[in-house]
Amino acid sequence: MSQITHFEIWNLNIGIYLLMLEIKQLCKSFQSGLGERRVILDNLDLTVESSERLAIVGPSGSGKSTLLNLIGALDKPDSGDILLENQSVLKQFDKELASYRNREIGFVFQFHHLLSQLTVKENILLPILAREQRVDAQLLQRADYLMERLGIENLHKQRPSQLSGGECQRTAVARALINSPKILLADEPTGALDEASSEQLTELLLQLNKEEEVSLIVVTHSMKLASRMDKIYRLTNGKLQQQ
Repeated sequence: MSQITHFEIWNLNIGIYLLMLEIKQLCKSFQSGLGERRVILDNLDLTVESSERLAIVGPSGSGKSTLLNLIGALDKPDSGDILLENQSVLKQFDKELASYRNREIGFVFQFHHLLSQLTVKENILLPILAREQRVDAQLLQRADYLMERLGIENLHKQRPSQLSGGECQRTAVARALINSPKILLADEPTGALDEASSEQLTELLLQLNKEEEVSLIVVTHSMKLASRMDKIYRLTNGKLQQQ
């Protein structure tokens, strides 16, 4: 039997450490109005490394948002598995899934979904308030840091109706990162922004991807945004193909 060298063990350990997310033979279908099953995802496979950034592109209705919802445990697949750091997400109980969505995953959508009655800072702290009765000093400091990093520190007492679209979306990014998630899911994050705001948000996402060491998965119709990622996948006919 051949001996495994220290170098090979080191490489193996690095490989295990880098693999953040693994999707195995994921299937998802929906019932159509005519009673037929429409297959959206067909035995789909994907791996995402720690701090990796990738884009998923494809025509409308191809299942891009459905895939993000499955990764984020907002929906369940028909079959297949999703593993975070080699642990199955789908085998968790409801309480564990709620913790997974809150702590391990950050969501940024095309429309910011900020609560109109809350201030910028209160919106950012919302994921913490959803599970805790109070926010400790360390997390308050993190909220302040994220607001400063995203250029919205002077807006902390403003409400969403007083902000521009770009400012609302930057607030949504801060909210998604408040719990230091391992994966940031962004569904058309620049889709509702003008060109200047889109450029600014893209740069911030790329910088925060490195600084926070968070894996970034972006669904987008913008090839300009997609081209800034490490990898681009096209989703068609239920399959992902790397471009």
